[in-house]
Amino acid sequence: MEPNVLKKKNKSFIYQKDYLRKLKIRKKTYLPDSKFNDPLVTRFVSHIIKKGKKTLAYKIFYDSMKSIDLNKGNQKMGALEIWKEALKNVMPHVEIKARRVGGSNIQIPVILPSEIKITRAIKYLIESARKRKGKSMADRLAIESIAASKGEGMAVKSKENLQKMAEANKAFSHFRF
Repeated sequence: MEPNVLKKKNKSFIYQKDYLRKLKIRKKTYLPDSKFNDPLVTRFVSHIIKKGKKTLAYKIFYDSMKSIDLNKGNQKMGALEIWKEALKNVMPHVEIKARRVGGSNIQIPVILPSEIKITRAIKYLIESARKRKGKSMADRLAIESIAASKGEGMAVKSKENLQKMAEANKAFSHFRF
């Protein structure tokens, strides 16, 4: 039998060691949405989804964009630019990973690749909007996006907390793996 072939045993596949080393991870591509023609919007909407209701997630996002247009105050940018600025302000640059060294767990700061930065920013923005009290999800998302574009809000605060933890554990950065 060839070394890179899967073996079947008891109705489940067992991967051979050589096969896993050569396995390539495919990057997921997103199609642009219909209104803004932006793949980042589609990616954001796929993180909003609960219970597979994508049309409802799109409705929430588009309603939040309308709400941003109404409530943007003295900002001269459009709703999509405000939302992208909010994502940029929430995007973390480092992450803390736990590693066991010498019998103790050490938190090691690790620099994030660009794709993971975007995913973390999207998750921070959605989580903080869900934690807000009050109106509909579209309004909460709009309020959080406006606050994050100004450098305020819970999403920016969670990013800053992560940055502070990474700065405090900078001494352990030579333990990277």
